[in-house]
Amino acid sequence: MRKKKKSRRTGLGLIAIMVILVCGIVTYKRQELDHVNAKTATRVEELKKEIEVQKERAEDIVEFKAYVQTYKFIEEMAREKFNLVYKDEIILIADD
Repeated sequence: MRKKKKSRRTGLGLIAIMVILVCGIVTYKRQELDHVNAKTATRVEELKKEIEVQKERAEDIVEFKAYVQTYKFIEEMAREKFNLVYKDEIILIADD
């Protein structure tokens, strides 16, 4: 009878150790997953901000595309890049 009681205690002790070990592993993995989840959430926020920036940039590009097709833009570029003027304009050059 003593052997049965002793083997039961040993069996219960091993089961308790295994349960504690499994709980420790689960807790460790949970903390690891929480850390990964926090990193992922931070990355998602960064990407959302980047999406907003790129949307604004796309809007600016659309506006600039419309502006480039206007007569005013063409006239400005002709004056700046090629120094072109209308026939009846007088060019005054200042001495420095």
